[in-house]
Amino acid sequence: MLLNGHILGKQDTPKAFANRGFLLADGVFESMRLTDNHVPFLGLHVARLHAALEAHGMGVPESLQESRLQDSLEKWRQTWSFAGDARIRLTAYREGQGRYMPDTDETAWVATAERMDAQGFSLDPKGLDVDIFQDMRKHASSVSRYKNIASTVYVHAARHARIQEWGDALILNADQNIIESSRSNLFVVSNGVLYTPSLEDGCVGGIMRAVLIRTALDRGVKVYECTLTPQTLLQADELFLTNAVRGIEWVASYKTKRYFHSMAEKLTAWIQEDLTSA
Repeated sequence: MLLNGHILGKQDTPKAFANRGFLLADGVFESMRLTDNHVPFLGLHVARLHAALEAHGMGVPESLQESRLQDSLEKWRQTWSFAGDARIRLTAYREGQGRYMPDTDETAWVATAERMDAQGFSLDPKGLDVDIFQDMRKHASSVSRYKNIASTVYVHAARHARIQEWGDALILNADQNIIESSRSNLFVVSNGVLYTPSLEDGCVGGIMRAVLIRTALDRGVKVYECTLTPQTLLQADELFLTNAVRGIEWVASYKTKRYFHSMAEKLTAWIQEDLTSA
């Protein structure tokens, strides 16, 4: 093997270079937050992971059943050199090597953890500035609602946001409707009602998206899945983004529009309240 121009013998070659996740992006992943010594909404994460593996024609190993995974995460947590919250990424990929035709549909997986400074879900006092990433579109498909290793659109959108000094970039689908951001689902608030893109439009079926919809409905807040356009955003009272690691991030501005964040504040408090009382 050649690695950065250096010749490596077979015994020195990293094993990761031979798996289909690395060679073909043939797999999926889950991002989870560990807080208060456990992963909230683990059942939802496991259900989405199983659905994603099935959609990719991959098997579900026994080690990814919820009870087994929960035990593994707990034993692993006890070995960490730090306390507090952590971002966990679980990556599952198809076994075998790197040609398009798989020789097996068995699944292997690996999890990594990254320490987080904040504890629990809270709303940052500073909102994000966002705008639309125009250079690529995300196409709806049978796997677009899952977190796939193949993440080209998200990588380029996030990089563009960094260059433009935005807090995040919004992503369009093939119909040029706004479906999500580079890392999160999108919600719009208008006259006290929540609106969010439907999964059929191509957005990820986010865990915090599902939790937030349930939390809002339980508190009597109406929620509708619908098509969002740039004009919709300009007419909204609030915008906010959601994911299972960051929780809710409110948007302070989109183009020349400025937003409030009272609904985002309420929802964050309700979600944390539900977690504390669970």
